[in-house]
Amino acid sequence: MTWASRLLPRTLFGQILCVLLGGLLLANALGLWLVVEDRVRLSRQMRSDYAATRLAESVALVDETPAAGRERLLRMLESPSTRLSLDEPWYDDAKAVPDDFDAFAQRVGDRLDRRFEHQVVRREQPMLTPRGDAHPLRPPPPPPPKLARLLPAPPAIDVSTQARLSDGSVLTFRYSPPPPPVDRPLRIIVGLLLVAIVVSVLSVWVVRRLTRPLAMFARAADGLARDLDQAPLDTGGPREVAGAAQAFNRMQGALRALIQTRAQALAGVSHDLRLPITRVRLRLEQLPDSPVREAIERDLAEMETLIDDTLAFLRAGDSSESAAPTRLDALVEGVADDIAALGADIEVSGSLAQPVLLRPALTRRALANLMDNARRYGGGRVRVTLSSADGEARIDIDDDGPGIPEAELEHVFEPYVRLEASRARHTGGSGLGLAISRAVIRAQGGEVTLSRRAEGGLRARVALPLQGRKPAG
Repeated sequence: MTWASRLLPRTLFGQILCVLLGGLLLANALGLWLVVEDRVRLSRQMRSDYAATRLAESVALVDETPAAGRERLLRMLESPSTRLSLDEPWYDDAKAVPDDFDAFAQRVGDRLDRRFEHQVVRREQPMLTPRGDAHPLRPPPPPPPKLARLLPAPPAIDVSTQARLSDGSVLTFRYSPPPPPVDRPLRIIVGLLLVAIVVSVLSVWVVRRLTRPLAMFARAADGLARDLDQAPLDTGGPREVAGAAQAFNRMQGALRALIQTRAQALAGVSHDLRLPITRVRLRLEQLPDSPVREAIERDLAEMETLIDDTLAFLRAGDSSESAAPTRLDALVEGVADDIAALGADIEVSGSLAQPVLLRPALTRRALANLMDNARRYGGGRVRVTLSSADGEARIDIDDDGPGIPEAELEHVFEPYVRLEASRARHTGGSGLGLAISRAVIRAQGGEVTLSRRAEGGLRARVALPLQGRKPAG
């Protein structure tokens, strides 16, 4: 099992939902990053265009203004993000500007129409105003901490643009773009989160609606073995689901018809076989006592046992007996008394006060088969223990016999299987006892298992649900 399969839920609903919501969150995160990044890039481009246009207009206006009025004009053109000066020299030794400002320098040249010599340079010392005092630009306020993780940090502004006017004077222009607005990205984030929440809720509803038929099929298939007369599946929904439900209903009808045909055949076989056996018995009564007559009577008795056991196995789970709340400990005590009357040393321990919904007669026969097997092949000493765990009633039947090989523990539940080492023909039986017991218990939602005991012998465990489905029939 890979790490991915260990992290994913085990249900189809959970896996589809994880993949769908994971893709949705990833798409929203990438979309948010692209939107914010593109917005920041567009905002910088617009501010750069605005700064280049304003710079070109300021250079042209200052160039056309007489020298006496330029200082007053510079103060009028200044703003919190813009500083202008005519007192700085032409910086020949300035550092090269970052690559990000090459496009800005190109825009400035286009708007000046190559009429003025200009340069975009990088300076680290504060600029002097026309009044001679240091007047550095105020750094823009940092964005909020949460937004700072989404927006790229603004670069430090230390770039100046200089233009040489017609009279040879130098106009130095410094511009600090304002910080990017923080309200609109927050609104974008909130909007995308709302969209993600709405789509997530719709995704849960859609996935649940699409996977619900699978759970319905599982429940129907699980109950089909116990109750062929259960209500048919709803054929509504998508075309594929409706087609599968219709096919399941047709299969259930075909199985029901097959079982009914088999029941009719069983009734006919039972009648046709018992009638000649009865005739043979009547004719034997007319014969004198002899070893031959006794052998024939034993053969007839064995034939009747085989017929009864075969019919019981084929009818297991298809009985007219109704299920009823039953005190399982009392039922086990009654079966144990019957087995003790056959000469077994049997001991019953444990109790179960809670009634169990089951068919008493069929369950009694299944327990009698198991206890009688323990009496015959387990040395005559049988211990029966009642308990409850994991929502089920348990009946453990232990013996001290030679047991069954591990590889044969499931094989012996097949019809007519008899292990010669421990179940010889002369001991009686048809090889259907275990098969009948398992079929009866499974028809009531339980299970019968065999296991080898560590101290020797065999353990047969019967498990019946304490609270579960009503047995079929």
